[in-house]
This record gives sequence, C-alpha cells and structure tokens, in this order.
Amino acid sequence: MEQAATEPDILALNTDIVSRMLTDFIRDETHNAGFTKAVLGLSGGIDSAVSAYVAARALGPENVLAIMMPYRTSSPESLADAQLVATSLGIRTETVDITPMVDPYLKKHAVSDNVRKGNVMARMRMIILYDHSVRDNALVVGTSNKTETMLGYGTLFGDMACALNPLGDLYKTQVWDLARALQVPEKVILKKPTADLWQGQTDEAELGFEYKNVDKLLFYMIDERRTDAELLERGFGRSFINRVRTLVRKNQFKRRPPLIAKISYRTVNVDFRYVRDWGV
Repeated sequence: MEQAATEPDILALNTDIVSRMLTDFIRDETHNAGFTKAVLGLSGGIDSAVSAYVAARALGPENVLAIMMPYRTSSPESLADAQLVATSLGIRTETVDITPMVDPYLKKHAVSDNVRKGNVMARMRMIILYDHSVRDNALVVGTSNKTETMLGYGTLFGDMACALNPLGDLYKTQVWDLARALQVPEKVILKKPTADLWQGQTDEAELGFEYKNVDKLLFYMIDERRTDAELLERGFGRSFINRVRTLVRKNQFKRRPPLIAKISYRTVNVDFRYVRDWGV
C-alpha cells in the first residue's frame, strides 16, 4: 500500500514566479520560432486549462485558438467546462467532433480494446491540432504535466505531441496550485482528473494511486535521486516504489526523440543538437 511522505511542502511553488516564467517561456519560444499565435486542445480538464491561461497571458487572448474535440462518448460536462475556460479568457474556440473520423477506423479494424480506442482518439485530436496550426500559422502548445510524462501516462504522437510544453516540469499537484493562482474556474480545479476517453474513466483509478502520493514519491525518486532504501525510510511502500520505478524506466522511449542510428559525423539529436548548430 502506498504511503505519502510526511513533509507537506516539498512540492510548494512560488506561483508568481512560476507563472511569469511560463508566460515568458511561451512568448519567447513562440517568437523565436517566428510565430505569434498558438493552438491547443481544450478538454475541460485542469492541465489544458492552465496551458490556455498561460498562453493567453503570453500571446494575448486574440492569438490563442482553443479547439474542443469531443467524441460521441465524451461527457457533456467536459465540453461545458472547456467552454467555461475559454469564455473566462476570451480566447477563440472551435469545436470539432472526432466521431465521424474515429468510428470508421474502429469499425473497419474491429477495435474494441479501450486503450487502443483511446490512442486512436488522442492521435486523431493531434492531427486536427496540427492541421489548424498550419492553417493559422500557429504553434501547438502542449498540456502534459511532469507526472504523466514520467509515468508514460499519455499517447505518443497523441496528447504528448506539441511544439512547446509549459507544464512538462510541473507535477500534477503543482498544476493544481498554479491553477488556483491563475484563478482557473473552481469547477475545473475540483473535478476528478480524467482523459474522458471512455465512460467512467478517471486517471487515478487507471493508474492505481493518487496524484498527491505519487508526486511526492516522484520528487524524491527523480528530482532528489533517492535510493529505494531512502524511499522506504520516508514511508513509501515497497510495492509502490517498485511499480512507479518500473513505469518510469519502461516509458523512457516516450520522453526522447526517435532514436537515429549514427552513421555520419553529424547526426540529428546526437551531435547536431545545440543552438550553435542552428546559426543562432
């Protein structure tokens, strides 16, 4: 049985500083790439809401397009919450129903497994985001937090795909703290986290543990590089440590660019990867 560490403040944020850093990050990196606009998927959940708030601050509401992409089994509440966020920010919105795109593929290939279905939906949504990014000459802003990224709780080339990710170094509980500071609607902050890929799905039920516990474990395990013996001393259960460490290890492939076999002297993402290589 998992057990959280006793220190209540190890993940505490200076939300004023963090919000300024993320705002500057989106503004600077967008402009450095020669863009002025952003597009993102707005699901009605906390992560996409925070990304939208930061993007609107960085680029101006008029330069942010939020796309809602429901499937026929999606909760109507998710769409309503996404619209609530968009309205509070004054950002532009479009709604694209992915059902007519997803169902023919699922039917033709007899896909019944929920994970496969979820992956198809996530990748279809990213097709839509990147198509709109070309149409509007905008960059795709990501919404995956550090907890999801470390655990591999996301779809490669689906919801994990983006040009810029403001939340990738914030654990889920830290995203909640930042959301409160940004004054994200309380309804969105208090709802149970869910990818809304099938009816009744919740993140914590699927993972098998609560974010408040795994975030503390990940902080000690990843940020402070604590050994298993030290984690046990801090009160975490052995089975919990083993499960989380296994998830972190086996999902490393999701956190890196595609591996390229090195043949030449200058190989992309091996030798050719620094700013000086780009003529900057």
